[in-house]
Amino acid sequence: MPHTLDAAAVRTWCARALDALGGQREEIDAINVYPVADGDTGTNLYLTLEAAAHAVEAVFAAHSAGGREPAPEDAVRAMAHGALLGARGNSGTILAQLLRGIADVLADETADNGAGTDGGGGTDGAGGGARAAADRLARE
Repeated sequence: MPHTLDAAAVRTWCARALDALGGQREEIDAINVYPVADGDTGTNLYLTLEAAAHAVEAVFAAHSAGGREPAPEDAVRAMAHGALLGARGNSGTILAQLLRGIADVLADETADNGAGTDGGGGTDGAGGGARAAADRLARE
């Protein structure tokens, strides 16, 4: 059964990823040696993802006034934009670009599919998005 990507899934992913990075941040900092052994990669990733998660929450807050959930592409776009604005260091910038690529692929799939949903309120995320992301990275 294909999984769907809806805004709630984006929100949940942000929260879980932030928790996971929070738990591993010091360990990642300790192994940080490239490009500069400054010991802040875990912290930079965490702060970048924290900014992304705050942006997703802001989109939910804006849509809740109207009594509806944001579209998945809006949540992913907010996540990518928040990460870009909050990017810290090289690792944060790389993460922001990765999230932007995900947002671009989802936007492309939405445009290709017309309404951008699988009929159940989400975009098919079972594998098509991953394949499209890999194809896009191979082209760039």
